Amino acid sequence: MSKKNPPSMDEWLREAKADEKAARCGMFLVHNGVVRESAKVQVRSGKTDAPAVTGMNFSFDAAKVDAAVADALAMPGIFLVKVWLNEGLLTVGDDIMFVLVGGDIRPHVIDALQALVGEIKNHCVLEEEIY
Repeated sequence: MSKKNPPSMDEWLREAKADEKAARCGMFLVHNGVVRESAKVQVRSGKTDAPAVTGMNFSFDAAKVDAAVADALAMPGIFLVKVWLNEGLLTVGDDIMFVLVGGDIRPHVIDALQALVGEIKNHCVLEEEIY
């Protein structure tokens, strides 16, 4: 498995705005997750002696991602969802994921983006930091 080329956000937004459901959307949000140098344990729990991350092995379960997207689309006011996930050996600065959510109003879109990214990170992917 080798890492993939990330999508163009300009193209994703053009496609989203051309979709038949776009007229119902008043907001689009994009999340771009990136491999960072600081270890997850350092960022999440404040552990100061964690070694620097040099890379990450990343994989995902496509069926679980599809289910997470379906759940997001079922949320109030959400009409468009698109997800791209990288895979393989990633290095610091590489894109891990892109998620686009389009919906009617800001609170709905923010809630859906947060829920979807959380579901993907917590239940759909495997991330192994390399030090």
